Amino acid sequence: MMAALDLAARGLGRVAPNPAVGCILVQDGRVVGRGWTQPGGRPHAETEALRRSRGQASGSTAYVTLEPCAHQGRTPPCADALIEAGVSRVVAAVEDPDPRVSGKGVRRLREAGLQVDLGLCAAEAKRLNGGFFSRLEKGRPEVTLKLATSQDGRIATHKGHSKWITGVLARRRTHLLRSKADALLVGSGTAVVDNPRLDVRLPGLEDSNPLRVVIDGRLRLPLTHDLVVRASALPTLLITHDGNPAERLAAYADAGVEVLRVPKDSAGHCALPQALKGLAERGVNQVLVEGGGHLAAALLREGLVDRLAWFRAPMVIGGDGVPALASFGIDRLDEAPQFRQSSRLRLAPDMLDLFHRDG
Repeated sequence: MMAALDLAARGLGRVAPNPAVGCILVQDGRVVGRGWTQPGGRPHAETEALRRSRGQASGSTAYVTLEPCAHQGRTPPCADALIEAGVSRVVAAVEDPDPRVSGKGVRRLREAGLQVDLGLCAAEAKRLNGGFFSRLEKGRPEVTLKLATSQDGRIATHKGHSKWITGVLARRRTHLLRSKADALLVGSGTAVVDNPRLDVRLPGLEDSNPLRVVIDGRLRLPLTHDLVVRASALPTLLITHDGNPAERLAAYADAGVEVLRVPKDSAGHCALPQALKGLAERGVNQVLVEGGGHLAAALLREGLVDRLAWFRAPMVIGGDGVPALASFGIDRLDEAPQFRQSSRLRLAPDMLDLFHRDG
């Protein structure tokens, strides 16, 4: 099952709104077929594994990271495909949260006489497809906040000098994180000051570009910005609130930028829960947030950050440096967002710590 999960991870960032699934067919202790969800969400992992088995699936055991689907979509149900191929046993990591599937795939397989075991590596499978589960169960994507700071949490000197705090390996790892996300999200301040391209620039992954998203309540984003100029080539979404000039919004639309309007929150900013809901309605499972400090703080304050990817460089900038996060307004320690460390990776000379939030 762990090998199937490794296969499933190949689909992250490429298969939304579908989940990233892996499937391995084993016959008498020998792997006869492997598959994972293909770009665009089709074919499904089970169908791909059966195709690669070249007719050797009869009597095999299928290890699948998510319950096989049982509904008719653009392709026939995977449960039916496994039955027709003569698979004798299915080991599924976790039940599919999609109401069209949930429990129905397992029931169909058992009614056809297959042995079905559910729950092997369930926690790992849910973690891998955390965005898919979040979108269906919470109505919003899973949010990963990426930070790149000094040891004392600064992103620039007091004069604004910031290139580069982290080294080459850390920056490459950021592009790998981007390739596994469905959307990259920044605030308008970061977009205007840093002029980020928000694309993937790793050899072999140049076509793994997620949706580029900027939250811009005051429409500060220049029409000459890369996020606007290349919008026809790289899908770009601008999230703003009601009440902005129609002419300005039309100019973005004419350049190929999709515009999403959301209500204002109590402070007059774009309401973040509604912004994330809008992304979920577009099929986005995974969002990677890359700044700035006010957006990051607002997401944390509202309990909307599920994971942290924190790159730390071996330097100290000092209290007059620019902090990675704006003020929270927290009075007590028990009000602070709490995370658990998932892993640590050395990217010499830097360190990447990954954290997740329970619940």
